[in-house]
Amino acid sequence: MIILNEIYKKYSTPSGEITALNNINLRVSPGEIFGIIGKSGAGKSTLIRCVNLLEKPTSGQVIVAGEELTSLSPSELRNARRKIGMIFQHFNLLTSRTVYDNIALPLELCGYSRQQIKENIMPLLDLTGLMDKINHFPAQLSGGQKQRVAIARALASQPKVLLSDEATSALDPETTHKILDLLKNIRDTLKLTILLITHEMSVIKACCDRVAILQHGELIEENEVGEFFAHPKTPIAKKFIASSLTHTLPDAIRSKVLAFEQPDTHPVWRLRFIEKTATQPIVSQLINQFNLRINILQANVDYIKNHPLGIMIIAVAGDTSKIQAGMLYLQNLGVQLEVIGYVPNNIISFA
Repeated sequence: MIILNEIYKKYSTPSGEITALNNINLRVSPGEIFGIIGKSGAGKSTLIRCVNLLEKPTSGQVIVAGEELTSLSPSELRNARRKIGMIFQHFNLLTSRTVYDNIALPLELCGYSRQQIKENIMPLLDLTGLMDKINHFPAQLSGGQKQRVAIARALASQPKVLLSDEATSALDPETTHKILDLLKNIRDTLKLTILLITHEMSVIKACCDRVAILQHGELIEENEVGEFFAHPKTPIAKKFIASSLTHTLPDAIRSKVLAFEQPDTHPVWRLRFIEKTATQPIVSQLINQFNLRINILQANVDYIKNHPLGIMIIAVAGDTSKIQAGMLYLQNLGVQLEVIGYVPNNIISFA
């Protein structure tokens, strides 16, 4: 549905040429929600704007819904863009128009009749949960409602592809979750293909089928989302995943954590589990096999595309040699182990 072949995007500046995108090759299948993640400045917005040629690539091919956009005339490109909807971080609604009129705008510009506009818009109001807001103005809407209007407007011309440029970055976590659920429902209901960019792993985890990492203008890793979380290949992928699985210590304990081991202290470990280790009785094994005393401070197991992923923070007490043996045992199992620090013996109970 979306094919990028050898896309380069370069800018000329007073200090020299800058390569924003470097040999991008990407395939997004029909009906897929494909996420591109990267840090600020990685080239994410440039890439997604190249898909609908809001940014014209310096070289390469952009093919959407079977049409090579990079070879079209300006008038042909305008027609082709009707198959591509786009939503943005800041909504871009017209404050003087109602919800209905904001959604109607692209159809008005295409010369649709009032009846045709109504026939297109009413189902979208129902799909996006805006029927009771039909006559409201943007100032009367919450951030999530504004984004729903922007989504409905992007869908008004019945596109085959929907592009999302950091569409949830300005929203709170609960609203973000609802918008991502809406995007999944839209994909399933309208049989759309969705390409989204984000810097948040929580968005990838909640919504996407496949994911690619963009770094310094290059796609450096791509995989099915479950495999991506379970078996990251690059250092930046591992950092993104670790950030999405991090649990923190309770405040009363965190304030007492020491960076280095001292007399009368014991270690606190953060354990990350993937696949089989996420469902194994790790704590029981540490207790029974190494005679360690364990206090579980935080724990969670999540399933991402049927891949179990877990995190646990534990305090450990016992003979030093046994603690070292337990660490080696966990590492050999494939458990990622991080020593958060050391806490005085009287802070955490092992009763």
